[in-house]
Amino acid sequence: MPEVDLTNHSVGEGGYPDRDGHVTLDAIVMDDAGAVGAVAALEEVVHAVSVARRVMEKTPHTMLVGEGATQFAMAQGFERRKFLTAEAEAAWREWLKSSRYEPIANIENKRSAGGPALNHDTLGILARSPEGRLAGACTTSGMAFKMHGRVGDSPQCGCGLFVERGVGAATSTGVGEEVTRIAGSARVVASMRAGLSPGAACREAVAHIAQLRGAAIKGVQVAFLALSARGEVGAYALMPGFTYAVTDEQGNTQIRPAPSLTE
Repeated sequence: MPEVDLTNHSVGEGGYPDRDGHVTLDAIVMDDAGAVGAVAALEEVVHAVSVARRVMEKTPHTMLVGEGATQFAMAQGFERRKFLTAEAEAAWREWLKSSRYEPIANIENKRSAGGPALNHDTLGILARSPEGRLAGACTTSGMAFKMHGRVGDSPQCGCGLFVERGVGAATSTGVGEEVTRIAGSARVVASMRAGLSPGAACREAVAHIAQLRGAAIKGVQVAFLALSARGEVGAYALMPGFTYAVTDEQGNTQIRPAPSLTE
């Protein structure tokens, strides 16, 4: 699974560290009955999304952070171990030569000039049962070389993920600060509640960010993915290059490109 895929530098054990050399993980799970659990700035536990689920199932809280999240994971039987892969450490040490923080759109396909790629991808999953029940999850190691303690949109309910029974679910990727400014995934679901299709709801959220931020988001990628209670899927991105996968009940998967505002 992606959290233990050492070639994936945006999630789990293979994730790039923050500027101080710590790999910190964020994750959230949510269902359409309002159950939610999240962890942020989690260290030394690989399966952040599984810890988030335990927060949902075993505590009266919705989010645990930092060392408190790690202590909870230990109490739940998760393995604690230090992890910073040789490849991620090499990229961090190369970055330290300039310490230039420049997130790049669609970074999974690019590298920054004169240094390693500054990764800010996210793994978001939305699911619908045959009966129409909805759930979602989101997991990430966040922005590469971020400030220690930085938390993006991914583990925040209503930002990186939101699910509502009878309406739909939405998740986001890209530069989390921009999504957080508008509570992006909750906004997408609210637009679906008001009658927009998943794709149109995602476009509305992207357009709002673009209008709100203007020139400040030049070169920044933000994208939303949405699933309706009827099983309709839609996505929209600020810039071209965002793709997503759709898997049907038979297990057939299609990779689809998302339309974008700046095509």
